[in-house]
Amino acid sequence: MSGRDLFSQPRRIRRGAALTLVFAGVLVAGAATGSFPAPDRPARETAVRPATRNQAVEEAAAAALADGKSPMEAAERAVSRSGDRWAAVYSEGEYEEFQEALDGRYTGVGLSARQEPDGRIEVTRVRPGSPAAEAGIRAGDRLRSVDGHDVDGRPVTEVVALLRGDADDAPAGTTVSLGLERGGRGWTETLHRARLSTDSVTVRRLSGGVTVVRIAAFTKHSADAVRAALRAAPADCRTVLDLRGNSGGLVTEAVDTASAFLDGGLVATYDVDGAQRALHAAPGGDTSRPLVVLVDGGTMSAAELLTGALQDRGRAVVIGSRTFGKGSVQMPTTLPDGSVAELTVGHYRTPSGHTVDGRGITPDLEAGADALERAEKVLGGLGDPS
Repeated sequence: MSGRDLFSQPRRIRRGAALTLVFAGVLVAGAATGSFPAPDRPARETAVRPATRNQAVEEAAAAALADGKSPMEAAERAVSRSGDRWAAVYSEGEYEEFQEALDGRYTGVGLSARQEPDGRIEVTRVRPGSPAAEAGIRAGDRLRSVDGHDVDGRPVTEVVALLRGDADDAPAGTTVSLGLERGGRGWTETLHRARLSTDSVTVRRLSGGVTVVRIAAFTKHSADAVRAALRAAPADCRTVLDLRGNSGGLVTEAVDTASAFLDGGLVATYDVDGAQRALHAAPGGDTSRPLVVLVDGGTMSAAELLTGALQDRGRAVVIGSRTFGKGSVQMPTTLPDGSVAELTVGHYRTPSGHTVDGRGITPDLEAGADALERAEKVLGGLGDPS
């Protein structure tokens, strides 16, 4: 099983969902930019008009309030009947937490880990300055238990829930006990959860003048980090933009990232309740350095929007496997008790008019585990930046 950050996930993002998504794609932007003022999650449009769905949910919530019942529970029932498969209803606190996650903040201990083939959970990264780092936990340590619960063989998502204290809605400052092992020596550490920030963009240099910029999610300031990475790279470097496993984020950040590689022009078109709109890159991006984008089945939403723009505009060679296929837009409706319901209102398309929802983006070159090696070879044949 591939590694997964244990601190980069909002806790519960859908009530009653059979599928848990990590950082499900979110479109949030100001009205001044003409973008979406709302979160967006994997969804499929149905024959029911979005406006009708919103009206039904609002009316159900208002009626419940008048009857002294829970508007949120009424909204959940209305959503379940709407035919909008991926609609969501949040409590006020859950929605606030979701927004904090988009701002790159979370409550946790600062561990990343993966499940090994034998079911063991191994620490892969410890965030500097985090409670885990201060306790001396290191990459390579085995995580055996959380608050007395054996984690061997458990899905990483369940380990995440235990570390974060989801069942108790544990805030920063609460404690969590970890059973650990290193070189055959076992011990227990009691950590205090803390408010931390995510590293959504990481950069590494490869031999041969290749810079790999990985974007885990489009959180606030992701585009600034990408631009900083490009400025710091040598003028003759070639770039790999790694969007594998990126399940979305803020569309404004995805568009700003596109602006780092394009000199203006169309990034995507979209519709909201039938009204057609467009997103454009700002002028002045770096259009000379050879660029490869890596994608896979976990590349979703805003990450697909960026990939489609760079591919359609001829700016990048896309390598990997077909992307998830999430191109629908959700908008929130605030209910009388402060809870929030989100329903599908439209879809977006790439500059060439390609519909992403349910189809995904087909890479220019198919690749699996060897995607990065393929990227290096492709970049080697694209020539030096002019």
